[in-house]
Formats: sequence, structure tokens, C-alpha cells
Amino acid sequence: MRKSMKVTLATMLTVAFLAPMSACGSGGLIGSKQSSKNGKIKMVLVAKQEGIPWFDDMRSGVERFGKDHEGEVEVKQIAPDSGDSAKQAQMISDLISQNVKAIVVVPNDPQALKPVIKQAKAKGIVVISHEGGNIADDVDYDIEAFKNKDFGEGFCKPLADGIGGKGKIAAIVGSKTMETHMAWYKACKSLIEKEYPDISFVSDEPYEDNNNDDTARKVSTEILNAHPDLKGLFGTSVSAGANMAAVLKERGNKNVFVSSLGIPSVDMPYINEGWVKYAKAWRPADAGYAALSLAYNKIKGKKISNGTNLNVKGYEDIQVDGHQVRGNAPMVLKKGDFPDGKYPF
Repeated sequence: MRKSMKVTLATMLTVAFLAPMSACGSGGLIGSKQSSKNGKIKMVLVAKQEGIPWFDDMRSGVERFGKDHEGEVEVKQIAPDSGDSAKQAQMISDLISQNVKAIVVVPNDPQALKPVIKQAKAKGIVVISHEGGNIADDVDYDIEAFKNKDFGEGFCKPLADGIGGKGKIAAIVGSKTMETHMAWYKACKSLIEKEYPDISFVSDEPYEDNNNDDTARKVSTEILNAHPDLKGLFGTSVSAGANMAAVLKERGNKNVFVSSLGIPSVDMPYINEGWVKYAKAWRPADAGYAALSLAYNKIKGKKISNGTNLNVKGYEDIQVDGHQVRGNAPMVLKKGDFPDGKYPF
């Protein structure tokens, strides 16, 4: 009986020790007791979703940051297998118990993460968000590649002029809970309503594609079927523009001006062939690096102010307004870019 009790107790202790080591699945950090012995600063970037080229590139920036601070930091990127804010919240909750010093998060739904962010900060963890401007006051800093208003308007000015200032347009966002997507959409809509009275949106609210190619294709098809006289599309996700372009190409329809968030590896063929008229983005790898650099500076007690250099392109001269940090890193994709076919992401 005593021997059985000892075995049971040993088993319980083993499970208790291993539990935090596996809390984040294959992308998690090793157990906090073991990893704390190496003296490195533990930092984790929690992205929106696994398996998306955008966040694959962001991971390369995370890895580059790790190499540039080799011996000082232990850093990696994790993400849920879908754009699920509840899963993101659980990942952050798990990290709180793992002795991490900094969490960088790219929220699917910024508001949904506020409670767990509060818990992390209460434990003394530095929290940086990216694409989370509406929770800037809840984190240590939110860092963006530009002003969202300028970025959103920048999509719709060429779209409006490209369709001659009149006609029907549609908008597709990744999700209505995604703060940056909605900020770009609202900036675009406000510009259209103010300066282009002969342009109208086909719906009062944007369509959603959940950053999913199959959904984006389905939504694009539905829009075109319902509005055969459509003149323009504004997409805030990579899936939106590329899949609308694919459907237009299949139909041989060159009457729709597509202006969308885009990445070189997905959009350049459509841009070169004329199916996507305007596309821009920012480099995910650089944004991830900048966010980690900001967290590192905060941990080290370094001054963060206007002009601070985060040591990555587009963020060499940041602007700071309270908890909001901005770089200057928009990336416009143009016909003929990357003639060798080697795309950065």
C-alpha cells in the first residue's frame, strides 16, 4: 500500500512539473524552472494565426532578433491554428506562469485580450501589442508601422480615382473585430463619403473573410454575382485582394479596380497581369523585430521617446505618443518589382 502511494505521488509530481512545459504546445517555451537557469531574457511573440505567409515572415524577424541578441534572450513565436482570440488569450495565460519577461501580441480581437493582458502586467511582464492601437493604454506600448488613418486613405484614393470617381465598390476585412482592419476601412469610407459623392458602397458594413482563402473566394464570388456592375474592391486582408483577383481573372473581368493589402509572393503575379491595381503592406519581419526591440528596451530600462532607433528598417526614428509608437514603414507593391521572382515574403 505504501509503495503504491509513493508511485502515485511520484507520478503526480512528474505531471505537475511537466504541465507548464507543454502548456503552449509545440510552440511553447521550455519549463520555467529549467529555462530560468540560463539567465536569458525570455520573450514570446503571440501571432494571430499559424500557417499564414504573413506570420511566417514575422517569425523570420523574431529569429533575426534572437540571433542579434544571442546569449541575452530566448525568443520565439507561437500562434493559434486559427484566428481565434480565445486561443490567443489561453496562450498568453499559459505564458504568464512560465517566467517570461515580455509578451508581444498581434491580437485577433484586442478587446478580448484585455483581461489576460492585465494579468500579465500585474505579474511584471512587459506587454507590447502590434495591430492593437485601441488597447495602447492597456499595454506598455502598441507599435504600428504607420498611422492607420493615412494607410487606409492611401488604399482608397487610387481606387476612387481609378474608377473615375463614380460607381459601386465593396470592402472586405479579415474580421470586424480586427482593430487595424476596421481602422483602415473606416478611414477609406470616410474619405469616399467626403470627397467622392458619386461612389457608393454596396453594403453598410464590410464583408469578412476571416483571413481565409476559401472564404475570401466565396465572398468575392457572392459580391460579383450580386453586383455585376461592381467597379472597385477595397480589401484589408491579403486573402481579400488575391482571391478577388483570381475570380476576376477566371471570368476575364477587368472592370473592377482591386486595391488591397498584399504581399509580394501572393500578389505580384496579379499585379503584373493587371488584376490587382494597387497593393501595399508593411514587412511583417521588421514589425516583429521592432516590437521585440521595443520590449527589450523597456526591460533594460532604456529611454523610449521620439527618435529612438529600434534597429530595423522603417523604425529607425520612431514617434511616441503616450503608449502609442509608430514607425514609417509602408511598402507599396508596383508592377515590375522583384523581376527575379525572389520575394521577401
